[in-house]
Amino acid sequence: MPTSPPADLPHPRIPVAEARALVVGAVRRVAAEPVGLAELAGRVLAAPVVAPHDLPRHANSAMDGYALRAGEPGPWPVAARILAGDDPAPLPAGACAAIATGGVLPAGADAVVAIEQAVEADGVVTATAALTAGDHVRPVGADVRAGAEVLPAGAVLGPLAAAAVAGLGLTDAACAARPRVAILTTGDELVAPGEPLRRGQIHESNSVLVRAALVRAGCAVVHVGGVPDAAAATRDAFARALADADLVVSTGGVSVGPRDHVKPALAALGVRELFWRIATQPGQPTWCGTAPDGALVAGLPGNPLSCLVGLHLLLVPAVRAMMGADPGPETVRAELAAPVRRLPARMRCLPMRLVHGRLEDLGAGVSHQLSRAARANALALVPAGEGELAAGAAVDAVVLG
Repeated sequence: MPTSPPADLPHPRIPVAEARALVVGAVRRVAAEPVGLAELAGRVLAAPVVAPHDLPRHANSAMDGYALRAGEPGPWPVAARILAGDDPAPLPAGACAAIATGGVLPAGADAVVAIEQAVEADGVVTATAALTAGDHVRPVGADVRAGAEVLPAGAVLGPLAAAAVAGLGLTDAACAARPRVAILTTGDELVAPGEPLRRGQIHESNSVLVRAALVRAGCAVVHVGGVPDAAAATRDAFARALADADLVVSTGGVSVGPRDHVKPALAALGVRELFWRIATQPGQPTWCGTAPDGALVAGLPGNPLSCLVGLHLLLVPAVRAMMGADPGPETVRAELAAPVRRLPARMRCLPMRLVHGRLEDLGAGVSHQLSRAARANALALVPAGEGELAAGAAVDAVVLG
């Protein structure tokens, strides 16, 4: 009768899309908080922004010119001169008012003749072109009506959207709180940048990579720490990190070597595994799970480019899902500048330079080649298959921040 495979056999690799769906489906949403105008750019709306009033609130002029009633024959004597911000008196019958762009249309006027299509002499205006009611007038509510949705929940606010909130007269908006992330780096070989190296040691860079990517995605970093290659120390470090984080990310220690203590430590803390190993090169030994309180835990490989893959294909989408935004990832279609070898059962994820729609190879095809990848601004996603993709073939690419 069939038997189960031994427990020490590697887990099957799962496709990235399946892994991403598991992660996105497992995250807990963060709370909402009011965010002031100066801090809105880059935040994610937790509730729609609704117009509290019509915009514009008063009909106004779209041009410098003269406000008048279109059905009255000219010429028209100038009865007033209206600037933006003025509250004009009603327009006398048979007269016009000189008006600046944005000036409130006076009662009794229904059109504006542009200054280029009028002649004023001795305080009297003659139009040089035909005029109909509504010409060069911005009517009440032409931008938005009171009660209309201006920005939907889940929108990521850029500078223009933040300005639109201000233009409605609002001083803040309800946004998703920044997910709290704790970052742990494992490995006795790691030394802080600036410190001298002994033979066999390397400078630790993964925490810088993880922090930069997740802060850009919207996180607030609450803890960064190194973890020695010891079982008890690993378990204690994760317990502290889980106490105050929505997301805990570690690098290194997730494989099956004698000093890979991350998975046993997480199991001891009650963290439920979602998957281990994804069908990519690099980045295959990526682990994700959920803590008893709902926090997401990710164990990324220690090699920096493997770490990069898990960050941008899994964790940045997870962070966006926590905030209620479209998880993505956002990709562009671009052409390969040179041929790329494919793998039969794994997607290749290659840091490349995206220039004018073409992906230039930087020679960073091995997971530890951080210096070669430093100029990359995109992660090319080469689908699994036989042979190679020729130069000029189109692939998806994730644009890197």
